[in-house]
Amino acid sequence: MDYGKNNYYRELQSLSLQDECKRCLNYHATLTMTDGSMFDGIIESVDGDRVVVLVGEYVMEEDDENESDQQRQYHNPRRRFRRFRRRAFPLNALVALSLLNYPYIAPPYTYYYPY
Repeated sequence: MDYGKNNYYRELQSLSLQDECKRCLNYHATLTMTDGSMFDGIIESVDGDRVVVLVGEYVMEEDDENESDQQRQYHNPRRRFRRFRRRAFPLNALVALSLLNYPYIAPPYTYYYPY
């Protein structure tokens, strides 16, 4: 049994993923890990063996904790916002990387100068 081939293949795969991470630096991307978990975040930096990502998490605003939810039924719902936390992932645990697609919104047509 030759385990050297598997390690060589894994090293080539991690090098290609490292180059892909460097290409997607400062972009919002989706990372898929070897255990099947998926994270979306902004790639902040890439080292030799790890990727530092700003991972977003949803947070609900707590405004009045003393009021019960029954009294809030006709008011505005609680606000939800995203907070980004820095997390480091090992490069060997990364399986796939893809950029999140954002729609391209064309700027409005500008008329010629005299109009």
